[in-house]
Amino acid sequence: MRTIFRNIGTLVGILPEGKARLQGAEMSHVETLQDAYLIVEDGRIADFGTGHGTFAKMDEEVDARGGMLIPAFCDSHTHIVYAGSREGEFLDKIEGLSYEEIASRGGGILNSADLLHSTSEKDLLEQASVRVREMMEKGTGAIEIKSGYGLRTEDELKMLRVIRTISEKSPIPIVPTFLGAHAIGRGFTHGEYVDEVCNKMIPRVAQEGLASFVDVFCDRGFFTVEDLERIMAAGKRFGMGAKIHADELESIGAVEAAVKGGALSVDHLEVAGKREIDALRGSDTMPTMLPGSSFFLGIPFAPAREFIKAGLGIALASDYNPGSSPSGDMRFVMALSCIRMKLTPSEALNACTINGAYAMGLSHEVGSITRGKRANLILTRPSVKSLTMIPYAYNTPFIDAVFLDGKRFS
Repeated sequence: MRTIFRNIGTLVGILPEGKARLQGAEMSHVETLQDAYLIVEDGRIADFGTGHGTFAKMDEEVDARGGMLIPAFCDSHTHIVYAGSREGEFLDKIEGLSYEEIASRGGGILNSADLLHSTSEKDLLEQASVRVREMMEKGTGAIEIKSGYGLRTEDELKMLRVIRTISEKSPIPIVPTFLGAHAIGRGFTHGEYVDEVCNKMIPRVAQEGLASFVDVFCDRGFFTVEDLERIMAAGKRFGMGAKIHADELESIGAVEAAVKGGALSVDHLEVAGKREIDALRGSDTMPTMLPGSSFFLGIPFAPAREFIKAGLGIALASDYNPGSSPSGDMRFVMALSCIRMKLTPSEALNACTINGAYAMGLSHEVGSITRGKRANLILTRPSVKSLTMIPYAYNTPFIDAVFLDGKRFS
């Protein structure tokens, strides 16, 4: 199947083969072509260039009508397999309770775990599939999905089996992450629960091949650096990499331990500073920031400018979850990063595409306009004439169509 996109006003996000991520000053540049074409063959980008040209017969032709063609968003941090919602806690937040106060009263993650326990795998799949479709319609072309609302071995496995089914049915890459260490499960002491994660959950997850990564919520009031190191080591023994929650509430050494252990990403970083930046320099670990969570919880935004100034790259992700970021709209994430974190639109796009792909281990597959990559693309409306318009007019519809593996999705 060969498809040609003609009359592209601007082809955006071009990178050479082998470029896995962007760091420091590189993030401020987005390579483009004006008056361009792009050819897709069997779901992958085969060629692109400027002008109209004469080509061999195509099976399909898409007239971009002067719109921009950009890589689909790559969302490297979500929790979209959950039951119901937590709108009651939304009211608690309005009335002044903090995230930690809600959790200390038995709410938050534990409430989601209780509801998930009583929800069938079939119902979980139906609810999560609606969220995945919503995200794809808004331009997301790759998603990481975490467990973490089970907090019992069988419920964590139930979540991961749902993620596997989503992956099998989805037209986009889905990366599964085991987050058993999201909170201490009911009925366990802290030590007993860490034992359960390391000695029972991780071996069962590995036995069924359900996760590529392990994750740990390493922060004040949740899991310690020692827990993090032990869980990462257990995952590594079973062939799983690591993606770590760090520095959302307090800087306790999670970033340093995660980098030392070879984690692919450290996520949140709202209270990160010089110590964490120094630890990340020269590493393969991608700092990932979640402005949707900062917006919803009313907490500080991660210091993106300081990271980029120090020569680091950053990724941006939605943190789509029922308690602290109930949205998977990566366009809004991009806008928040510009408005509240002072990223340029170019930096924000790179953080939402190629660097997000890197944070999932997928930058060889998606995240840029590169020959050989999957043709997961957003075609904008012809009225969108610049990249800046996307985060600037953040509530104005901008998508004309989404293409996944070169096929029109919406």
